[in-house]
Amino acid sequence: MTTFKIVRGAVLAAVLGAAGLSSARAEGVVRHVDPASHFPIATAIEVPPGATTIYLSGMGAPPADKSAKPNTLAAYGDTETQVRASLQRIQGELAKLKLSLGDVVQMHIYMVADPKLGKIDFPGMMKAYTEFFGTPAQPRLPTRSAFEVAHLANPGWLVEIEVTAVRAP
Repeated sequence: MTTFKIVRGAVLAAVLGAAGLSSARAEGVVRHVDPASHFPIATAIEVPPGATTIYLSGMGAPPADKSAKPNTLAAYGDTETQVRASLQRIQGELAKLKLSLGDVVQMHIYMVADPKLGKIDFPGMMKAYTEFFGTPAQPRLPTRSAFEVAHLANPGWLVEIEVTAVRAP
């Protein structure tokens, strides 16, 4: 790496720090996070010109218990189990495209109320989510929204996740 690139990177970090912003930069994608917050999502992401945008369809979990009645909660598990399995599925689809979860820039999580709780299990979702994002092994955070919806296409699903990823030039 040339001295110019090292100095340029240090200057960028100093400017962002002075502005009260923190970012993780990889392949031209800039992820802004609020340094005062420990919530594991980016507040904004800048995608460079020439990047390719990849939209993955919503994915739910595969059956966790194949002996359970199909399309039931017993077949798919609780919210934490379903988020973990959905993200593993997404990870697999991204790998087929030679991408990783670190290339995800936006995520939408659709959740229905867990009938056992009478509400969505946001803590269960977060427990599984933080196994994949904001870790030392995968520190790149996407922007993210989580929604409560009335129903999902599969009556056994509590969660369906869709992501947008970027392949930087």
